[in-house]
Amino acid sequence: MDDIRVGLLLPTREAQVHGWDARRILDVARRAEALGFASLWAGDSLRRARYEPLSVLAAVAAVTERAELGTAALMPAFRQPLGAAASLASIDALSGGRLIVAVGAGFPGLSEDELALVGVPYRRRFRWLDDVVSLWRTVWSSEHSPAFTGDVLQLRWLPDVPRPYRVGGPPVWLAGASSAALARTGRRYDGWIPYPPDPADYASGLAGLRSAASDAGRDANEITAAMYLTVLVDDDAERGYRSAEEWCLRWYELPFELVSSVQAFVIGSAADVTAGISRYVDAGARHIVVRMASADPVEELALVADVALRAQRSI
Repeated sequence: MDDIRVGLLLPTREAQVHGWDARRILDVARRAEALGFASLWAGDSLRRARYEPLSVLAAVAAVTERAELGTAALMPAFRQPLGAAASLASIDALSGGRLIVAVGAGFPGLSEDELALVGVPYRRRFRWLDDVVSLWRTVWSSEHSPAFTGDVLQLRWLPDVPRPYRVGGPPVWLAGASSAALARTGRRYDGWIPYPPDPADYASGLAGLRSAASDAGRDANEITAAMYLTVLVDDDAERGYRSAEEWCLRWYELPFELVSSVQAFVIGSAADVTAGISRYVDAGARHIVVRMASADPVEELALVADVALRAQRSI
């Protein structure tokens, strides 16, 4: 039987929107781990206010023991690269090696302004991303070189950063499903975490990734096949889709029809959602990160845990 893992995106933006005490996020993390979620994740954005993911995960590391901790997805361009390397290594050490660093380069139509704000040229975002990840891996190694020469980053000397828990540092996954992202993942990343709305697209993307890994002389089975999936559990399907529409307008200021054309959603009864998750597992996904499309995800945490973990157990 394959090892299927289900994780939860923590409500770091909802906490801002609803004016919660930020420590409520830690309560959610503790409860989610107790309910059986295998991993806990925090998102990243400059456009939409939320609690900063590395700060959140450092705090979550202190109040959990078993669950992996992940970024979904971190934008390295928003951070000074060596400072980020030190922060990530510290979280990996403090959590006992539970950190997963999923990274992204941004989205057309959404990220241009964010990248301009931090001084990263939009057209060079992928080269910047690859350079930063290569730099991280360099300084995380026990005996790193004294300098770094990348495509866009050239550093004449490199400081020491805190030692991560794991030799070589935490695994780094890539978010994205374009042909370029698949090739990049196959060549140099440890995992893949897209959100295609059709399981068939996930399967074909995974095949492309594995082909790129083989061409690069890598073992494709060592690249984690993950998935970012938004769920809404409601026995009344029509009401569920109305709720999804309201959620998309509030979250993205875009209609559900548009958002769901590029992002994976599973909406319906508990059986419907279980079946929807299973379709992605059948397509090859082995680590499902669940985002709850709910105004108050705390209220629905137990229900979503039951549904998502039922899908995990049924495999």
